Amino acid sequence: MVEKGVEIAPAEGKLGILLVGLGAVSTTLVAGVEAVKRGISQPVGSLTQMGTIRLGKRTDNRSPLIKDFVPLASLDDIVFGAWDIFTDSAYDAAMNAGVLEKDLLNQLSEPLSSLKPMAAVFEQNYVKRLHGDNVKTGKNKMDLAEQLIADIAQFRSDNNCDRLVMVWAASTEIYIEEGPIHQSLDALEKAMYDNDPLVAPSMIYAYAAMKSGVPFANGAPNLTVDIPALVELSAKTGVAICGKDFKTGQTLMKTILAPGLKSRMIGLEGWYSTNILGNRDGEVLDDPENFKSKEVSKLSVLEHIFQPEVYPDLYGDFSHVVRINYYPPRGDNKEGWDNIDIFGWLGYKMQIKIDFLCRDSILAAPLALDLALFMDLAQRAGMKGIQEWLSFYFKAPQTAPGLYPEHDIFIQLMKLKNTLRHMRGEELITHLGLEYYD
Repeated sequence: MVEKGVEIAPAEGKLGILLVGLGAVSTTLVAGVEAVKRGISQPVGSLTQMGTIRLGKRTDNRSPLIKDFVPLASLDDIVFGAWDIFTDSAYDAAMNAGVLEKDLLNQLSEPLSSLKPMAAVFEQNYVKRLHGDNVKTGKNKMDLAEQLIADIAQFRSDNNCDRLVMVWAASTEIYIEEGPIHQSLDALEKAMYDNDPLVAPSMIYAYAAMKSGVPFANGAPNLTVDIPALVELSAKTGVAICGKDFKTGQTLMKTILAPGLKSRMIGLEGWYSTNILGNRDGEVLDDPENFKSKEVSKLSVLEHIFQPEVYPDLYGDFSHVVRINYYPPRGDNKEGWDNIDIFGWLGYKMQIKIDFLCRDSILAAPLALDLALFMDLAQRAGMKGIQEWLSFYFKAPQTAPGLYPEHDIFIQLMKLKNTLRHMRGEELITHLGLEYYD
């Protein structure tokens, strides 16, 4: 039965994408969008720009581009803003990051040089390895939030933006666990006035975004919006939120391979993962407290996919180890090694070896773009609160309380596309196909 669909406000006017952090990921995103707008390159890796969606039966041959099926903002209507602890323009930051060739950056020097970061909310304790001087000061954390709210309003006005969305693309914060101050909005706001150390900078950005009616996507493993207080605020302000941690290199491979092994009932004894990378992210993660946030995000994936409690004979006691090593010569060119010890029929043992030489920011940039466009779509469709249908983009997807996250990338994609079909009143696809054989 075809559904009614959802009323979606049109994507008219300018969309401002506010980036927290103007490092490798953000500059690669901005440069990429500008290159695509100028016809220099293709938006490879972006589902919103290159992906299609099947509608109806296979025999109907209806597979429009996603961007033609749902009313997404055009790349030509996007304007970028950013905060960073360094004063470098996007052009200088991109040159320093070393992800993109200088020839390409020089072709884009005008838009990149004009993007200069606003002073950031930053707390040294949360990212000990970085030291910058483009940092806000205030009498307390609520004061800092109010400064961000003023930044957002000023950016909206200066750039004549009709809508805004905020994406956290800054460094991983130290690991913190949910505590009493995170349980309600009242408790969080009191903690902000009290300068409580458990109010992380990322929470201040998220608070400011929601108070400004701006959707917020968390691209790092920080706790950030994954707390009752900010979920409460998202409902109160009618703002869409999602997170956490962009699903790029090694974890992307896990969410592709693990569902395949499980689908064939192949057993797992152990999965050892190690990475080397030399970018700013690698430097930050060299600190054990910051690595803990990333480790928790990475470790959760296999346990949820393999469901050891459901399949104890196959996955009840597997070993899962994750390591990240900072190795400056590699820069943004991360290398992830995986050794997978599996067993098959009659318990006979086998192994899989993966050596993924990837480019961290090249994989992350299109995710940030898709999230910005889909979050803007969700906001225009009145879809407030946690956007679990965007789990496709995250290592540790945020879910409703008491609900385990779905990590299987193929189920995630089906959920995402069915959400789009639902929004447009198209029939959801179950892949049953029995009607062809009646």
